[in-house]
Amino acid sequence: MDEDAAAARDLEERARKLFSGPVTFLKSAPQLKFLPDPDFPEIAFCGRSNVGKSSLLNALTGRKAIARTSVTPGRTQELNFFDVGDPVVFRLVDMPGYGFAKAPPAVVEAWRRLVREFLRGRVVLRRTLLLVDSRHGVKPVDAEMMKMLDEAAVGYRIVLTKADKIKASELEKVTAATLAEARKHVAAHPEIHVTSSEKGMGIAALRAAVLSDAEI
Repeated sequence: MDEDAAAARDLEERARKLFSGPVTFLKSAPQLKFLPDPDFPEIAFCGRSNVGKSSLLNALTGRKAIARTSVTPGRTQELNFFDVGDPVVFRLVDMPGYGFAKAPPAVVEAWRRLVREFLRGRVVLRRTLLLVDSRHGVKPVDAEMMKMLDEAAVGYRIVLTKADKIKASELEKVTAATLAEARKHVAAHPEIHVTSSEKGMGIAALRAAVLSDAEI
């Protein structure tokens, strides 16, 4: 057990150093033909609009604005790529948020096509992080995304965001319910990550998980 704890601490420290080093925006890809060459492992982030995805990316990388935060749901309709490390060790992929209630059907369909084809065809995609708002738990649109990831055979971790916004007792219930839902999905990782970008909760462990996944 001591060896496991030491290995976990070592991984966290390596991840901390890596993320505190160069993390640079590479490019945006509104269509698959604009994707960068598949030269490095990739870890993708997805979630409902306003789930706190940009804030989490900023917290992981220790930056204030590596990923733009927006109060307008559905603003990002492209895949954004970030290089981590110099030389590059892996890439982060910020996927467009889903669950836009007021978006035209054509916009929603374009999003579905872009995301589905990216997930199914990206050979260097090591893992996807599916962000879920702790205050709401897994919504139908989240379950739909989980199904899409299952069908694409892309392994994913569920990350609860904004954990500081609810009481500890409620957070415990949401975490248990999320874990129960994850067990219904073949591609879901058995561990739930509970985070708060504002308070730094769970960030070090998530950094370590991202590095571990990238090194698979």
